[in-house]
Amino acid sequence: MDRASFFSPQAGRDVSAPPVSSARFSIGDVVRHRMFGFRGVVFDIDPVFANSEEWYESIPEDIRPSREQPFYHLLAENDENSYVAYVSQQNLQADAEAGPVDHPSLDEMFEGFRNGRYRLRRSLSH
Repeated sequence: MDRASFFSPQAGRDVSAPPVSSARFSIGDVVRHRMFGFRGVVFDIDPVFANSEEWYESIPEDIRPSREQPFYHLLAENDENSYVAYVSQQNLQADAEAGPVDHPSLDEMFEGFRNGRYRLRRSLSH
């Protein structure tokens, strides 16, 4: 299969990816982590794993996800704080709660919450 490449700032290198990838979620979707329960809003999608090797190796081997799936950048929150998360597609599910997320960076990227998702600011869309 032919593969394309893109530069990943997180990995600091070009990453090889299939020319077509099937992302289950879209920018602005509210999701929940299957194992850890935190919620987040998708703000970017990588077609395959595109973070550092150190990050990948830090995940315990028995729960380490495959690299060959979409990975999502999230504005995430849990009961204690807000942060940015990088999560594999297999570990995410749509958030049944469908309520807004409380993250301080949301207003920089998105315009309001409607019908269970956030709308990307026009100035940031292509």
